[in-house]
Parts: sequence; structure tokens; C-alpha cells
Amino acid sequence: MNYTIFSRATFLQLLFLICLIPMLAFNSLHKYYVSVTQIEYVEEQHSIQIISRIFIDDLEAVMRSRYDESLTLAIKDEPQKVDYYIEKYIKEKLVFHIDGKQQELNYLGKEYEDDIVYIYLEILNVSEINTVEISNKVLFDLQDEQQNIVRTKFKGKNKSFVLLKENAKAVLNFSK
Repeated sequence: MNYTIFSRATFLQLLFLICLIPMLAFNSLHKYYVSVTQIEYVEEQHSIQIISRIFIDDLEAVMRSRYDESLTLAIKDEPQKVDYYIEKYIKEKLVFHIDGKQQELNYLGKEYEDDIVYIYLEILNVSEINTVEISNKVLFDLQDEQQNIVRTKFKGKNKSFVLLKENAKAVLNFSK
């Protein structure tokens, strides 16, 4: 007597499905869309120092869609217009008001590390701070799921915020 539960073809189909299900489950995971911006007030220098970390591929995608489809970031002979476009974009999307007055961001430059671009900015001549309003709309024009994490250090106090497309502002109040 020959008791075969599955035919060879059925067995191979079942084995294929068992291997396929985990692969499909991992494909359903989506990419995270996040940037991190660190902001610190350096009282001795009367300046606010800012470092924004953004995934290179996300920044490249927004640069291509807004300015130049041929742009490629983090290459050996990167054109100077990349810095121009990054500065233009960041100054439009990252806005600071100190005591109700909009501040000028100074773009200091950028550097690449692994898959992240570090963008360095500074606000000069800041001697007194009562309130700070930070608006960070970086990459909201690219992804609705974008989250911008803002970490601040002002007057010895650390605060963190997660800014979303629907709520892109954080306000810090230091008045007594």
C-alpha cells in the first residue's frame, strides 16, 4: 500500500508558499521618512547653532523635483549648484522667530556620512531670548509621512519635538 498525502507537485507548491510568505511580509514594511535637527543656543558666542540630518536620497529627490532633475548628491565632482539649492531649500523650509522676529539663517555648509547629509547653519547676534518659534517643513513637500524631529538646548533646558505636516511648529517660552 502506498499512502501519499501530497503529490510531489503539491509538496513543491506548498514549499514555495511557505518560503514566499515571509518575503511578502518584509516587502510590506515601508521606509521611514524622518529628519533630525539639533538646535543649541551658545550664550558665550551669542549664536544659535543648528545641525540638520537628512537622508541623502530624500534630499536628492526633493532637489530633483524642485530645481534640477539631473542633480546627484554625494558624488566625487558634485556641482557647486548643489550647495546653492540646499541652502535655498533649507532657508525656505526651516524658519526661526526669536521674540516674534524672523531670524536670518547662515548656511555654513554640509557634509556626507554614510547615507546622511549633515547641514550646518547658524543664527548670529542672539543676545536675549524670551520665546523661540521653530518651523521645520523640510521634506513635507515630498512625503506626507515625513516626521521632523527637533531637539533643542536653550538656557540649559533640553526639549524635543516631533513635527508633522499638520503641525510643523514648536514654540519655546523662556520668559519668567
